[in-house]
Amino acid sequence: MPLVSGAVCTRPIGGKMPCVIVDCAIYRNGRRTEGPADFSDALDEARAAGDSFLWVGLHEPTEEEFALITSEFNLHPLAVEDALKAHQRPKLELYNGSLFVVLKPVTYDDDADTVTTGELMLFVGDSFVVTVRHGEGSPLARLRQRLEHEPEVLRHGPASVLYAVCDEVVDQYTEVATELQLDLEELEAEVFAPMGGDNRTIASRIYSFKRQVLEFRRASAPLAEPMTRLAGVGVPFVPERSQPFFRDVGDHLTRANESVEGLDRLLSDILSAHLAQMGVQQNDDMRKISAWAAMAAVPTMIAGIYGMNFTHMWELRQPWGYPTAVLVMAGLVFWLHRLFKRRGWL
Repeated sequence: MPLVSGAVCTRPIGGKMPCVIVDCAIYRNGRRTEGPADFSDALDEARAAGDSFLWVGLHEPTEEEFALITSEFNLHPLAVEDALKAHQRPKLELYNGSLFVVLKPVTYDDDADTVTTGELMLFVGDSFVVTVRHGEGSPLARLRQRLEHEPEVLRHGPASVLYAVCDEVVDQYTEVATELQLDLEELEAEVFAPMGGDNRTIASRIYSFKRQVLEFRRASAPLAEPMTRLAGVGVPFVPERSQPFFRDVGDHLTRANESVEGLDRLLSDILSAHLAQMGVQQNDDMRKISAWAAMAAVPTMIAGIYGMNFTHMWELRQPWGYPTAVLVMAGLVFWLHRLFKRRGWL
């Protein structure tokens, strides 16, 4: 399989020609160079030079397509299985001859109010980096282009690629957390507005927003432990001079995680406040219904008594009996109305 600048397509998908091998190159002293047409020769050349490494980028490979990478780079079968199946939590695994890191990039669609996560796996070893991307949320394309204009970064070897990818993913977390915060402030203003919208719609939006925050937390929270390990000592293929940079990424990740935890707590508070508002509104409605029912019951009771048509009713033969009964009913209803109004039921 050739090592060329640009993309090498190995299979068609959906009528197009997306590439399994998105990019592949040798970086010597931080600068991209041409290399041999075989992975094994290219890796041997990079190792022999001492100041070079091979970076291979793939997009959603199948097991058959990944078999050559597995054999040439001597990757552990358990790590290969995780890279092919995806749906992994962010993690850091150490294997003989390589370091396996799983990241979950996050993007936020502001129009649809949805958080989308991808998956990004990195194999880091002696003079090589293999990246495997799943989904469309990965920043690798623009990241590689940017790094190729910063040879002083790539000069530090495979660890520089691992650091740059982690830093880019965590920066995405920070950006998405900021966008979520802005949208949450709008939702909060709507919930506490004097004339809010439909209660069922608002409750549905709060639950939906909470699910998006949960999706975000599943991507960012588990990454804290791998970042702590990368910033410490004893991790192979990560030189000591790289540890301060990973600590910086860990600090940014901590701030992002604190932001998303704050969003989750605030959402829970907003939901509780909204449910309390709904309960108060329902109580108000029930009081109003009860008050009107009480006012309707008084004339109904009096009229019902007269409707029984008993012979011995002393006011039946009085000329003022009917208007007196009407006045009594009206007076009682008026008194009840004033009473309920004074108590805030109407």
